[in-house]
Amino acid sequence: MSLVMVAEDDRAILRGLDESLRFERHDVLAAEDGATAYRLALEKKPDLVILDLMLPKINGLEVCRRLRAEGFVAPILMLTARGEETDRVLGLDMGADDYVTKPFSVRELLARVRALLRRTQASDTLPNELRFDDVVVDFLRYETVRGGRPVEMTRREFGILRVLAGKAGQVVTRDTLLSEVWGYESDTTTRTVDNHIALLRAKLENNPAEPRRLLTFRGVGYKLVVEPHEGAL
Repeated sequence: MSLVMVAEDDRAILRGLDESLRFERHDVLAAEDGATAYRLALEKKPDLVILDLMLPKINGLEVCRRLRAEGFVAPILMLTARGEETDRVLGLDMGADDYVTKPFSVRELLARVRALLRRTQASDTLPNELRFDDVVVDFLRYETVRGGRPVEMTRREFGILRVLAGKAGQVVTRDTLLSEVWGYESDTTTRTVDNHIALLRAKLENNPAEPRRLLTFRGVGYKLVVEPHEGAL
């Protein structure tokens, strides 16, 4: 049983989600504004947060940003009435793990909740830290340092690298990365994985054009290569 917080100012939607989540045997916290959502998330530490974008007092994007800045690591699922790509991208960049656009199917939302919770449970068996060359990655704090300087990385990039680190020396397929990092996102393609790997190489490899750490296996996937004295912790 998981504790799920729902932050939504529309009481009809809030009541419907509360009932649906309880039917799935989750405990539920409810918040009708951003200030309450922010406080409850830090105090109660829910396993997952469903966060409306257009909340009163503090909007959902700012709540998400503040929670991530405080080290809140549980998955955040954004609800938005906006269909613009820029809003979805901004939410993901602020630290959200997934999004659903209103009006939404409750069945789809619950499927995304299950997928996010599965990913969280699976991450318990993954490494907390990775070291190679002059790079140190802290997966719990979402911090990366290269040559003593901080490196900005997105949550997706941390997710990909953590999965690869958990299977260092093995080829991980694109489909596996999509499933474990993106979860229930039917519109995401394997090309998205390729683009994120390219960004990781640019940030972490000494020579991104001739990578030594993040290797491509054509038509299959990727492998993280580390030396015996390096690796995941």
